[in-house]
Amino acid sequence: MRAGLAIRLAVLALLVGFLAAPQSFAPLFEPLTRNGQPAIYTQNALLNLTIGHLAIVAVATLASTLVGVGLAIVVTRPFGAEFLPLSRSLANVGQTFPPVAVLALAVPLLGFGTAPTLVALFLYGLLPIFENALTGLTTLPAAVSEAARGVGMTDAQRLGQVELPLAAPVILAGIRLSVVISIGTATIGSTVAAATLGEVIIAGLLSGNLAFVAQGGLVVAVVAVLTHDGLAGLERLLTRRTGQGAR
Repeated sequence: MRAGLAIRLAVLALLVGFLAAPQSFAPLFEPLTRNGQPAIYTQNALLNLTIGHLAIVAVATLASTLVGVGLAIVVTRPFGAEFLPLSRSLANVGQTFPPVAVLALAVPLLGFGTAPTLVALFLYGLLPIFENALTGLTTLPAAVSEAARGVGMTDAQRLGQVELPLAAPVILAGIRLSVVISIGTATIGSTVAAATLGEVIIAGLLSGNLAFVAQGGLVVAVVAVLTHDGLAGLERLLTRRTGQGAR
């Protein structure tokens, strides 16, 4: 485990170093260039593009989490059980329409830029969060729920103090999946003028510069892997703290 952590920290350090001083890594990318092409993308700072990319993912994931978990809470209450089919249909919308199609539909309404990308990522990330929240809230140990009722907890207290904390690892697993998907998918936002790392990849494809394609793709891949591992570690911590390690 320590070796794995050391490798992740080393990769993170390399990523930070590359984003802070990309020209220092130019010799590594020069073999991928031709006819005197630049080895490092300089049209926009890679650090700024990475921050913008992650900011879009964070906002979209936060919105998906609020809506997804909110819907799961509603449909697991007696008064909202009848809305489960409708909620599932709403959560499936993002998976039914590819993000590119959502962008094409959103641009005429919202214009170019970040807004259409946020809509696409929000819809695409909603299903895994909703389904995991639903699973987490419907698979709680019956004895725990009965004990909470037995000590006189109200419905709101059971939800906030028992159900959500116990379901948190499962919910976080859905958020982790949504975030990783969104990090990769957000690259298409640059096709509608959003400031994401897709800008670097698209520039490389248009100019035939494989160095740009490689560095854009590598940054996205490394960020996705590190984010996945970080959230997975947090998920394991929550699982141990809630005493569900044996489940």
